[in-house]
Amino acid sequence: MKDNNKESVLGIIAEYNPFHNGHLYHLTESKKITNSKYVIAVIGNDFTERGDCSIFDKWTKTKLALENGIDLVIELPAIYSSSSAENFAYGAIAILDSLGIVDYLSFGSENGDIDSFIDISNNYIYENNTKFSNLLKEELKNGNSYPKAMSIALDKISNNKYPEFLTPNNILGLEYISALNKLNSKITPITIKRSSNDFNNKNIDISSSASSIRNALLCSENNLSKVSKLVPKNTFNLLNALYKNNSYSITTLNSFEKEIIYILKRMSLEEIKNLPDVSEGLEYKIKESCIKSSTLEDLISSIKSKRFTNARIQRILIYALLGITKQDLSMCKEIIPYARVLGFSSNGKELISKIIKKNKNVNIITSLKKFENSCVDANLKRLLEIDMFSTQIYNSTNYNNIPLNDYTQKIVEID
Repeated sequence: MKDNNKESVLGIIAEYNPFHNGHLYHLTESKKITNSKYVIAVIGNDFTERGDCSIFDKWTKTKLALENGIDLVIELPAIYSSSSAENFAYGAIAILDSLGIVDYLSFGSENGDIDSFIDISNNYIYENNTKFSNLLKEELKNGNSYPKAMSIALDKISNNKYPEFLTPNNILGLEYISALNKLNSKITPITIKRSSNDFNNKNIDISSSASSIRNALLCSENNLSKVSKLVPKNTFNLLNALYKNNSYSITTLNSFEKEIIYILKRMSLEEIKNLPDVSEGLEYKIKESCIKSSTLEDLISSIKSKRFTNARIQRILIYALLGITKQDLSMCKEIIPYARVLGFSSNGKELISKIIKKNKNVNIITSLKKFENSCVDANLKRLLEIDMFSTQIYNSTNYNNIPLNDYTQKIVEID
C-alpha cells in the first residue's frame, strides 16, 4: 500500500458532526497505512445526510478538522450533503476525483475489509444491476424501507454470503466504490474498521459515535463531562463554550420547526410532489399531516411508516426548507461539482497550487465573487445558489452574533 517514493494524497469524506476521537483514529490510521503526506477532506454542509443540522457551522467544522491534521477542507455542496447515501457519495467522490491529485480514499466501516466492498460492488449490486434492481423493487413493494430492502436483496443475490453487511456506514462505503467506478477514477479505496459504536446506539461509552455524542448533548447538560473523554480538546472547548452562562443551544431541524410547517402549508400538492424522495402519493400524506401538526415531531410521526424512514422524511423537510426540487437533484447527478475551499493549512496551500498546476480546468473556488463573475455554467450557478441560501437559513438561528455569510466569511487558515 505504501509508496515511500511518492508524496501521496489521501482523500477523506466526512460530516465531522462533531469531530471526535473516532475521527482522529481514522485519520491517523489512514495516513499511516497510505503513507500520505497530504490529506484532503470533503466535509458536509450545514445540513446532513441523515436529515438534520450540523452542531457547528461549516467554518467551525473546518477549523476543528485543520487543527486535528487535515490539510485542505472542501465543502460538499448542500444538495449532496443533505441527500441520500448515493448522491452524498457521488458528489464527494466527483469532487475528489476532479482535483486530479488524490491517490487514496479512506472511509470507516464495520468490518474493515475493502475486498468485501469491492466484491459486493463488482459482483452483486452495481455490475449485476438489473437483477439486483428487480429484487430491490420487489422488497420495496413489500413495504420495506430502502436500507432494509437493499439488505434483503443482497442476501438473496449473494446466497447470504454477507449477512447483515449493509449497515448505514457500509452502505455509504459501497456508494463510494460505486461512484469511483462510475467516474472511472484512479483513486484507490481503503477502509478502516470503525472504533466507535453503532451510530444508532444512544448510550455513551469510550467508543461512542458522533450520533450518540449528539444525542447526549441534546439530552442533558450533565453529559458534557462524559463527552469530554470522547472528543479532542478543541472540540470540547467549543462545546463547553455553548454551555456558558446557561445559554446552551444546538441547531437542529427543530430549530426550523415553524418555517418548515409554514412552507409545507403554503406549498401545493404538485410542489410537494416535486420534492426529491416524494413518491407513491406521499405528497397527500405530507399535506394532510402538516395541516394538523403543530410540531415537527408530530409532523414526522404522522408521515413515518415502515416504508418511509425518519431520515428520508427529514431529508424531504430539508428539501422543502431549502427549495430543492427533483429537477435540481437530477441535475446534480449528471455534473461534476465545483471544489469550494473552506480552509487550509500550510500543507493545504501547497496542495491548491498542485491542483491548479495538475488540472487548469478544475472548478476550484477560493474567491466566491471571482467564481460568480466568471462562471457561465448554469448548473454550477444553481448549486452555488442553493449553497448560499443554505448558509443563510442555517445561520438565521444565530441570534447572539452576526450571522455568518458566504461573502464575508474568510477561508480558514492555520499554520
